Amino acid sequence: MRVNVISDVHGNTRGLTRAGEGADALICLGDLVLFLDYADHSRGIFPDLFGVANADRIVELRTARRFEEARDLGRELWDGLDIDPAAAIEGAVRRQYAEMFAALPTPTYATYGNVDIPSLWPEYAGPGITVLDGERVELGGWVFGFVGGGLRTPMRTPYEISDEEYAAKVEALGHVDVLCSHIPPEVPELTYDTVARRFERGSRALLDAIRRTRPRYALFGHVHQPLSRRMRVGATECVNVGHFASTGRPWTLEW
Repeated sequence: MRVNVISDVHGNTRGLTRAGEGADALICLGDLVLFLDYADHSRGIFPDLFGVANADRIVELRTARRFEEARDLGRELWDGLDIDPAAAIEGAVRRQYAEMFAALPTPTYATYGNVDIPSLWPEYAGPGITVLDGERVELGGWVFGFVGGGLRTPMRTPYEISDEEYAAKVEALGHVDVLCSHIPPEVPELTYDTVARRFERGSRALLDAIRRTRPRYALFGHVHQPLSRRMRVGATECVNVGHFASTGRPWTLEW
């Protein structure tokens, strides 16, 4: 059995068309939407609406962790447009989802990232695409458990939930062979982004489950340039499957 695993797609539709090549299934760990590309400020919903110069400004503020100033800038920019913000964002996300879900191979098993909008997925996930969140599936005799979304941060991305809600989803999985999530377990080497120079939020509940249930693998994304892409926690191999938006390459698991 061979599965290809990807995360943090962020609009890389071209890469999605090849992501399942040579595999029996594709696993996608979320973040399909591209709001703003921190490497190329001309890409994404934000620069499409407000221009590259304003994208430069907001990236500078967020990178400096001046989140209140970034939110003030965002409100100022929206006030300057004669459109409804929610409707504008939803329309742009829908256009991205239409392209990306159409590019996903069959079968695909997917969960949400923190910048995804779960309420829209049922409209685009057609036959052959199974969406899982706090749920399990058996592939090739192994049990895979999926936990979507992220934890609450000052960034206030669309699918951030409380630590308690997240922990309940982890607990619902029980013992699995492969623990699949968007965010990493709360381990400093796995949560530190070497380019952004900050710790992203990892999950203590994931780490506790890894130590308690000892899955073969814990797979995740979210941290685009981690200090460590792979490390062992007890009996479990923890793997950041990579920033698919920039690499276009899946990580492969065979057994």
